[in-house]
Amino acid sequence: MAASLLSLSPSINNKRMSQVCLHMQSDQLRKAVTCFSVCLQKQKWSIKLYMLPFRAIAGHHVLKPFASVGSLEADLSSQENHAPGVSAPNNIQRSKMSFDQTSYPLDDMSDFEKQLQELFGEVKRMIMKGNKSDAIDLLKANYEAVKEQMNAGTKGIQEAALLDVIALGYMAVGDLKFVGSLLAMLTEVVESLKDNEPFLDSVLVHMGSMYSTLRKFEKSLLLYRRSIDILENRYGKNSIYLITPLLGMAKVLGAIGRSIKAVETYHRAIAILELNKGAESEDLVVALFGLGNILLKEGRTTDAETHFVRILNLYKKLYGENDGRVGMAMCSLAHVKCAKGNPDEAIQLYENALQVIKDSNYVALDDNIMEKMRIDLAELLHVVGRGKEGRKMLEECLLITEKYKGKEHPSSVTHLLNLATSYSRSKNFVEAERLLRTSLEIMRKTVGPDDQSITFPMLHLAVTLYNLKRDEEAEQLALEVLHIREKSFGKDSLPVGEALDCLVSIQTRLGKDDGELLELLKRIVSIQEREFGYESEEVMETLKKIVYYLDKLGRKNEKFPLQKRLSILRMKYKQRIQY
Repeated sequence: MAASLLSLSPSINNKRMSQVCLHMQSDQLRKAVTCFSVCLQKQKWSIKLYMLPFRAIAGHHVLKPFASVGSLEADLSSQENHAPGVSAPNNIQRSKMSFDQTSYPLDDMSDFEKQLQELFGEVKRMIMKGNKSDAIDLLKANYEAVKEQMNAGTKGIQEAALLDVIALGYMAVGDLKFVGSLLAMLTEVVESLKDNEPFLDSVLVHMGSMYSTLRKFEKSLLLYRRSIDILENRYGKNSIYLITPLLGMAKVLGAIGRSIKAVETYHRAIAILELNKGAESEDLVVALFGLGNILLKEGRTTDAETHFVRILNLYKKLYGENDGRVGMAMCSLAHVKCAKGNPDEAIQLYENALQVIKDSNYVALDDNIMEKMRIDLAELLHVVGRGKEGRKMLEECLLITEKYKGKEHPSSVTHLLNLATSYSRSKNFVEAERLLRTSLEIMRKTVGPDDQSITFPMLHLAVTLYNLKRDEEAEQLALEVLHIREKSFGKDSLPVGEALDCLVSIQTRLGKDDGELLELLKRIVSIQEREFGYESEEVMETLKKIVYYLDKLGRKNEKFPLQKRLSILRMKYKQRIQY
């Protein structure tokens, strides 16, 4: 909900533009990019995977053995880093491993591997059917089984592979805390294993991805590095099996700010793909997209554009200009145009892309991806002063949501808030108030009266009423927001600072006591100093108000040191603008 208030920000943020959220289906691409080696050997395993009886589920009294694993797609497709035409994994898909990505035929799989696949498949099916608690029961039972084996002194590749599947299962159900504990156990096991163990390279890739999800990036890098070393020794430095760990490593390197190394890694992955698949292979898209995003973040927009244009041309050649994937690639390129400061070109690309995607039925009208594209386009239209067109796009978002989900569905609140923001910009505060009251009514039916999410439309409404000069009502809403946020976030939190800032403006016009207003301003500046830094523009603006009230109250001893600090900040800020 917080993001929705910012979705019509005054300017396009380059960082945001680089975070393209385009994630559609492309099975062929996903298969090629996620392929990796699992060294299968026809041998008997000492570990036993139990048939796990527990309460009857959908008519079944016994679950099949533990199921399976393969390519951790989360590593290649986080929500902020999707390639156009590549599906966005849900919670289950994020942790899915699929041995069908390997070069080995199904008939050659060991019984152990088949059981691993079956187990994860069972967990996945349970979650998809909404039986999350049953999935957890199954995972727990298998965890106890492997733990018993390990306590008895058996800590080989079988135990590692099973722990890997269990960890992936807990990733799928969202229990990240226990995933961390499982990874610690796994680390202890894999550190004692030799590199020639079957399954080990795959287990290391999955561990690297899970550690990345937990934001333990250094551990993630070490695991990817070892997996790459194993695969290079086994298949050579140009093997297609290197792609998954290379892309995983590149993503982690980018996340920790090592962009030069990340770019090098992406280039290596691209070179391997071109060598094995050809320069016009669809399999290049994920690597090109990742490289383009890193370059965007570095401000190298021209270099980034080259890679996004290549993706667009690749899809055009493979599927024709009217294919939905072409539309998705256009949207990626639109982000680059924004970053380059070409909003008009970006708007044209967005409009064309939405039309292509709609005509090709590539994505449903109510799909979240289409919704995000429409909102991004609306934002751009507002930025270039075409607010009426932007509002039309936002109204389309609202109508689609109401059509497919109902008029009072909670997801419509985002669009109501965005429309209210748009009308406020055009000074139509009466219409903004109507929309905000509607959104507030929906929220009150959806969440409790003290839920923090209700404060976003409430504070927005307080600002609108202030603009309508209905200050008493605005003050009551602002005070209610302040109370809820203090309880939810803490008295010194940034959301509280936002509410205090609004309250001060309202109470100033109401003629409240200067001393009380000064104390509120001191609270605000304390929060801003911690959140934005002592030399931030936000701090400077609040200091101006504090100095004003100190002067008004005749408290010169307090005023002079702050006035001196304010003068220094003004000088520094003026120099920043000049540069």
